[in-house]
Amino acid sequence: MSQLRTFQAILWRDVFVTGRELPSFLAQVIIQPFFILFIFAKVLGDIGYVQDDFAQVLLPGIIAMNGFLGALQNTTLPLVLDFSWTREIEDRLLAPISIPLVAVEKIVFGAIRGFFAAVLMVPVGFVMLDVSWEWAGIPGALLVIILGCLAGGAVGLVIGTSVPARRVNVMFAVILTPILFTGSAQFPWRSLSDDLLWFKVVCALNPLTYVSEGMRAELVPAVPHIPLPIVLLVLVVAIAGFGGLGLRGFMKRALD
Repeated sequence: MSQLRTFQAILWRDVFVTGRELPSFLAQVIIQPFFILFIFAKVLGDIGYVQDDFAQVLLPGIIAMNGFLGALQNTTLPLVLDFSWTREIEDRLLAPISIPLVAVEKIVFGAIRGFFAAVLMVPVGFVMLDVSWEWAGIPGALLVIILGCLAGGAVGLVIGTSVPARRVNVMFAVILTPILFTGSAQFPWRSLSDDLLWFKVVCALNPLTYVSEGMRAELVPAVPHIPLPIVLLVLVVAIAGFGGLGLRGFMKRALD
């Protein structure tokens, strides 16, 4: 129980700091997805370069992308800083809590920030675009986005414990860009043709694909999508797999 209270205190401290940094946090999580929605759905839709129902496909994917990548970035960057310049990780390791729980707190905190990043895009999308959802699918969509944010946090733990601080800029170009464009956020995975089989396989290896497809399965079920049970299974496996790899990397860095 004492470790649980310490875990809650550390998590609350991080959430409180987020509240104090709210303007920068909002800028981080809104600007890029806002312009993706505006250009790809609003502008291209108004001039006739995309179909009218493309917004129905794009908005759930952008929400999924914002949650997954928000969790990934907000787990990776603090870890890189904590293990390099600030050395704040040493204070966490001296707290009366086991080392693996320190790593779990990083995942949970990143997932919380990713969840809020995803939720913030809902009113933005509805104000900007003419979309309609199956509101009965909201509970399932919440489950998908929560699992997606935890998966993003687990992937962020792996990256944050394996990328040195001097290479963090390269990491964003080499890792985040491919994740962004192979995560099926801008297109349904099931609609990819056999002529792009190699790309379809690459997308299937990206956990973000299953968050995007799960959101569409619940909110716009008329769009071709991966079945929800497969989505949930893959996300749970991703959380366990990347979480285990991240914990091993965190233990190695912490004990060094």
